[in-house]
Amino acid sequence: MTLSTDTPFTLGYVGRLKEEKGPSLLVEALVSLPEYCQVVFIGHGPMRSELEQQAARLGVADRVTFKDAVPPQAVPNEMQQMDAFVLPSLTRPNWMEQFGRVLIEAMACETPVIGSSSGEIPNVVGDAGLIFQEGNVQELSARVRQLLEDPALYARLATQGRQRVVENYTQQR
Repeated sequence: MTLSTDTPFTLGYVGRLKEEKGPSLLVEALVSLPEYCQVVFIGHGPMRSELEQQAARLGVADRVTFKDAVPPQAVPNEMQQMDAFVLPSLTRPNWMEQFGRVLIEAMACETPVIGSSSGEIPNVVGDAGLIFQEGNVQELSARVRQLLEDPALYARLATQGRQRVVENYTQQR
């Protein structure tokens, strides 16, 4: 993939739109990212209207798209249209990210992943993606910028992600 400011750079999220999954961090990150960056949320949940209001309040509503949940067999097609997949989960007293299957799905599609440090995300991603301290919007933005500014890193993470899935997360494994 050639990263260019002429085309949108799409950060994607697939899952429930609820507080502990951290979707508001993605909206907030857009403020400090280049204008050609956008976010696509695929899923539904109690935070959708709050996220729409947040995007409007921050002046990035035109860079945020909401799509309804898709059937599991359609997820790979959606992920292949993303430039990067982000799982910004937030640990709570009664919850932390236990696995993050969507990370595996994105890596299998050769879509680079960025995940928070919540729960098992760093272990699932390993060296095949980028991790930011959960809740830290500046660090999330910095990880996105790494992908934007370093095409070699982008390509390496896409390849390493797929390889990690093949080596660790297939039915045989």
